Amino acid sequence: MGRTLLLTGHPRCGKTTIIKKVAARLGERAGGFYTEEISGPGGRKGFTLITLDGQRGVLAHKDLTGPGVPTVGRYGVNVKVVEELGLRALEGAAAAGKIVIVDEIGKMELLSTRFQQAVLKLILGPAHVLGTIVYQPDPRADLFKTLAQVTVWEVDPLQRDELPQRVLEWLGL
Repeated sequence: MGRTLLLTGHPRCGKTTIIKKVAARLGERAGGFYTEEISGPGGRKGFTLITLDGQRGVLAHKDLTGPGVPTVGRYGVNVKVVEELGLRALEGAAAAGKIVIVDEIGKMELLSTRFQQAVLKLILGPAHVLGTIVYQPDPRADLFKTLAQVTVWEVDPLQRDELPQRVLEWLGL
């Protein structure tokens, strides 16, 4: 068994909810980040990146536009948030010997080559990594799914409620 567990599944299947429940149980033993939707009138407006120590930054937003702003679907992506806030949280957790939480290895985050390299280094290194990864085929994400150090579990509504406990057991806790 590898040292990295990645949860995958269709959007809104509960991956982030599982990550948040596990992170809450781990407390100070974990570091990294998760993402949350930004909602408003008319539905989803974007996503916020939140570190486990409480820092926040807008990862993507439908109103984020301009020269040099990459897009995924209808959202402009703030790659700087991934590279500064997200990577600092991941690298800090690994350096402190914590379980590294990375939600999500997805199309927005993978726009950053630095993020791709950092996640690969974490997976190949000594840290325990718990993350979520995009379900749909994506060449950049699919690389991580095929690594020998990685175990992939698919989340579905029938078993998502039992997964936080199963994840903790997988981590040896």
